[in-house]
Amino acid sequence: MKEYFEMLKQRGADNPSNYGDADSVLGLLYECFNENNPYDNEQIKADFEELYRQMNGMPLREMDKIVYPVCKLCRDHERSGFVEGIKIGVRLRTELTEE
Repeated sequence: MKEYFEMLKQRGADNPSNYGDADSVLGLLYECFNENNPYDNEQIKADFEELYRQMNGMPLREMDKIVYPVCKLCRDHERSGFVEGIKIGVRLRTELTEE
């Protein structure tokens, strides 16, 4: 059995996984989740309307300098929460099934 695991490790080292835009399996799960569950609900739309209202009169390029980092921050925060939620779920499952 040990020999088999060594062969699997070597195969993994020789053929690294490609997670696309993700950096791990959990990241890949998030990307799949995000693609199939759009997050543009009414609250988020209202929040962006308020953000644009606050920036009223700004040149478009100045608005972009604010909106793009805000969107990245929101996405990073959502991704982090998703990944941590999966980790907690796995830990809970492990604890519930331990004898």
